[in-house]
Parts: sequence; C-alpha cells; structure tokens
Amino acid sequence: MAKKLADIQHLSASYGSTQVLDDISFQVLEGQNWAVVGSMGSGKTSLAKALTGRLFRKGQVSFFQEEETTSKVYWIEQQHRFKNRSNVSDFYLQQRFNSQDSEDAYTILEELAEEDSVAIQSWLEVFHLKALENKPLIQLSNGENKRLQLVKALLKQPDWLILDNPFLGLDVEGRAILSQCLAKLHALGIQFILISSAVVLPESITHVMVLEAGKAVWQGDKTTYEQKKSHFITERDPGWKEKLKDLIATKERFPHFEWAIQMKDVQVKYGEKVVLSGFNWEVKQGEKWLIYGPNGAGKSTMLSLISADNPQAYAQNLVLFDRKRGSGESIWDIKKRMGYVSPELHLYFRAPGTVREVISSGLFDIMGLGKRMSVDQSGRVQTWMEIMGLSHLSERNFQQISTGEQRMVLLTRALVKNPPLLILDEPCQGLDEDQIQHVKSLLDFMSETDDFTLLYVSHYESDVPSCVTQRKSMTC
Repeated sequence: MAKKLADIQHLSASYGSTQVLDDISFQVLEGQNWAVVGSMGSGKTSLAKALTGRLFRKGQVSFFQEEETTSKVYWIEQQHRFKNRSNVSDFYLQQRFNSQDSEDAYTILEELAEEDSVAIQSWLEVFHLKALENKPLIQLSNGENKRLQLVKALLKQPDWLILDNPFLGLDVEGRAILSQCLAKLHALGIQFILISSAVVLPESITHVMVLEAGKAVWQGDKTTYEQKKSHFITERDPGWKEKLKDLIATKERFPHFEWAIQMKDVQVKYGEKVVLSGFNWEVKQGEKWLIYGPNGAGKSTMLSLISADNPQAYAQNLVLFDRKRGSGESIWDIKKRMGYVSPELHLYFRAPGTVREVISSGLFDIMGLGKRMSVDQSGRVQTWMEIMGLSHLSERNFQQISTGEQRMVLLTRALVKNPPLLILDEPCQGLDEDQIQHVKSLLDFMSETDDFTLLYVSHYESDVPSCVTQRKSMTC
C-alpha cells in the first residue's frame, strides 16, 4: 500500500462569519502530485491559506515527512510583497519608474542576504536570476518577482510547498524552468500542492481536485480530469453581445487621430541600467497589436511611457494621439482616451471601495472613490458588470474578493468607458478557461463593431484574440 504523505479530512474554514471552505477531504499518497483547480472565487486561495494555517480552520490537516508527523509547510502566494530601505512596503504604480525610488530599494542579493550564500547562488542559477542579482526589487518584472518568491521559499528548506498560481506572469522560458523544477522537487524531498488555473497543469501533476463555491466537487487522476473538465465550465449570459453593441453605439465620442503612438529613438535608463535603447514603433488608429517577449525585456516600461506613468516620457521623441508628449497636454488628457490593466496595476491597487465603485473609477481615470456618476454612467457600469459576469459581486468589498475576481474587475474597469486605446497587459492572467475565452470573444466582437486601438501583451499564444493582426517583439 502506498505511503501516505498528506491527509486532509473534513476541512472547513471561514473569514469571520462567512464560510469559504466546506468539508474538503483528500489524501496525497507517495508518487502523487496534486493540483487544485476551479473557477474564480471557488476558494482555491482560501484552501492554500487554510492548509498553511493562515486561515481559521476546522478539521484535520496532516503533512508527513520521512518518519516525522510534522513538516515545514510554506505558502507561496500570488502577489509579491517587499520593503525598501526606508522600511516602506506600501508602493504605488508609478514608483517603480522613478530613479530615486530604485536607489531606495534592496537588490535581489540584499533581499536574500541572511540565507546561505552557496544555496543562494545555486537557486538563482536554477531560476535564471543570477544575471539580475544586483537589480532593485522594485524594477523586477512580474515574472521575475514570481521566480524570486520561489527562491526565497526554497532557501527555507521546506518539506512542503503550497504554490498559489506560480505560473502567473512567467514567460515561455520561465514556465519551462518552473515545470522542470517541480519535477525535481520530489528528488529533493520536497512535496507540493499546486493551486492553479486549469489552463496550466505541468506534466508532473498526477491528480486533480476541482473546487466550486468552497466545496470539492470532483477529484481523481489527471487523465480522467482532462476528459471531464468541459463539464466544469459555467454557462454565460447569451445576451451579452446585444448589451455590448448598445454600449458601443452610445459611448462617448473622442476626437479623431491618425497616430495613436509614434516612438523614435526612445531610451530609458535607471542609473547605469539601460532598459530601452533606440526603440522605434508606430501604431495607427484602429490597429491591434500583440506585444511579446521574455520577462525583463522592457514591455512594462515601454507601456508606462504611453500610459503617462513614467516621468522619462517627457525627454523622449514620443507622440500620443497626434500630439508630441510634453507640448502642454496634461496627464489626464492622455488617460481619458485609454483604458489600462496590468499585473502591476493589480499589485499596487489598494483603493477601498466596492466592486461597483472600483469599476466606475475607470470612468474618471482614478484609483479610488471619486465623482458622483450620472444616471447614464451608472447604467453603463451595471451593464458592463452583467457582460463580464460580475453583477453578483457588485456590493462586495474589492479587497475581500478572490484574486481572480479582482483581476476581472480591473479588466472591466479598463473597458468601462469604451476608450479609443486599450492597453491590456496580460489581461487573462489568473482567469479560468471560460473567462479567457469570454475575454477573447468580447474583444473580437468589439473589433467588428468599434474602431478602437489595442495593445495586447501576453506570454500565452492561446490567450491572444483573433482580432490581433500585428506583432511587436521585445527582447532583453
């Protein structure tokens, strides 16, 4: 009989008086590697927290290692957190693009300084971070930060890792590296449970559990799951296209422009570190572009020049909406014409408010509670929530919904005013398969009925909508 490595029986958990997990039971046997999947808000991250004792729980949770009955169990969360030299951890989006803030940030080596130096160099090499060891943390890309979180956990020599969507934000090379590392963990005596989007299940996974509304609705081997997973997709409102057509027909009209973007010989550097050099690119009104390249290639920095978040934009030969940057226009003149979402925006979005209030803030280009909406604006917000399947979350506190739900809310915030330019940086990151397909279908339908310009960033070819016809490669 196979050796038992973990035994979870009748696990329930709550946030205050709200139950988020209900009577979950499963066992991990020797030779098995488990993944937990489910739609947004199904309870995946709550399960990760409960398994590592970060959430009040009832029931039995036992992890075994060798002959021991207790193990070192670490949770690696989706979002990365760190402090700078001034002991500040509450950063804002634009801060990573300011040179003085980079000087106040610890480097990768400084962040890991208290750990064994030999082990540090070994793990940095494995996760392809060796060349970045002196890079300030605040300048790391989302994918680079994800890999650093894994290194930090492995340096603690854990027996078990609970990995909460570790593939989010990783480029093709990064995903391959992580998949290889997961396959090697067992040889090192490290077990893991993977909390994951069903889109990414590495070869090392042998068993799958599906969550819905905090309950385990199915569990079994991965082969059987692959055959059954279509049964776990939620049906969508069939009338969303008509609702979207009405929103497009009644949207605010912005002044016409020929060129959305013109960049000539753009250079961005922080100290001695050159991020962009001699960068050239032109985007005409109505074009749909995919921007792709490895983590750290400068994609977010380039987009920050366009979105008016990077102060170095004023020193560049940069034209936005037919107007030279720095010729008297305000930041708000630029932002009112665009909708923007990115993993970084999600990381730094700390504004209070309900889901409805967060989405409505996109009408006013702010990150918190703002102006009172008109009847028409309120109606548009409501219709967008219906189209995106968010109506049931309308009055929930944004900070208290699941990470996947937050991502969908921020995407809706970018779309809500139907702007002439959409900048969607990894918009499908962390969404389930049904939501990804809906986002792609929505953008394709919009492209048929609305002449907007699209800049779309993705590491996943399968996430790219059909309307995207042009490509911009960026390399390190």
